Amino acid sequence: MDNIKFNHITPIQLRFNDFDTLGHVNNSVYFSFYDLGKISYFNEVLPDVNVNKEVGVVIANIQVNFLLPVYPEEDVAVETAVVEIGNKSFKLLQQLIDVNTKEVKCICRTVMVCYDAKTKTSRSVSDDWRKAMADFEGNPELCKVHKEN
Repeated sequence: MDNIKFNHITPIQLRFNDFDTLGHVNNSVYFSFYDLGKISYFNEVLPDVNVNKEVGVVIANIQVNFLLPVYPEEDVAVETAVVEIGNKSFKLLQQLIDVNTKEVKCICRTVMVCYDAKTKTSRSVSDDWRKAMADFEGNPELCKVHKEN
């Protein structure tokens, strides 16, 4: 997929209630998996960031392509990467994979916007965040401030 190297992986524990009557993971559940991947990514990449009720990120756009079903016996994980950073937003690429076969089950592209809850406005991606994500991804290009993505 676009030759992206994923440096972050979050194992997913499948639960009984994740499955629908067809015996595979219900489409709505994938969003929970991707949220777990986001939380794990931010905890590792930005451990000193205090995301709270005042400052944080919100999802502006999310696109999911379901490729293959996930069944109860499969071992799956979410891979996460920041692929672009704008002035006030950044783009995440995530995929749900079968850990054993490396098959990609689902692909998710998300635009996250930095948000100030006090002023109810978007805010710039801080230089600290930008550097931490660029360093983690091994991509110095991410440090460059672009117009808006």
